[in-house]
Amino acid sequence: MRTFAAALATTLLFAGTGTAQAAPAKVAFASGKFESFSATATAVTYDAKVPNGAKVMVLGVPTASGGTTVLLKLKGLLPNRAYGAHVHVKKCGATPAEAGPHYQNVADPVQPSVDPAYANPRNEIWLDVHTDDRGFAFTTSTVDWQFTERHAQSVVLHNEHTHTKPGEAGTAGPRLACVNVPF
Repeated sequence: MRTFAAALATTLLFAGTGTAQAAPAKVAFASGKFESFSATATAVTYDAKVPNGAKVMVLGVPTASGGTTVLLKLKGLLPNRAYGAHVHVKKCGATPAEAGPHYQNVADPVQPSVDPAYANPRNEIWLDVHTDDRGFAFTTSTVDWQFTERHAQSVVLHNEHTHTKPGEAGTAGPRLACVNVPF
């Protein structure tokens, strides 16, 4: 899996460039199996909708144009089901809320953020998926910015796809699981 991630990161980083350039930001990678919280867990499940033992892989890659692409691969989730997913500011904790709010390139001064001017897929990284009949899902999201010194630290899976209307923008129901990712 690490070989695949490294090859994909290199391809994404240098795709479309005529010459090799130094990456302005680092590649982030995490993979693991969902389990109950422990201080050493990479992937934590809080709800049976993300079963113990389901697998996850997250790859965050800076692009040559100054953006970021994040890939999310999930295996062993409930079949034929929608999940919301977003990059969050803190690491996974014993409770779902410990991962903090969504990472926003331009932070909303009002939290929780439900203003579509801030809570949108251009200012946040949204990774909503729909599993197939075997519980597999894969998605990517590309934004035109890179993480700053306010690095994000996790990806959280939510109960439903992300809402976009004013007053509920960025919400996706209860937090079901969390993956620590060193963005």
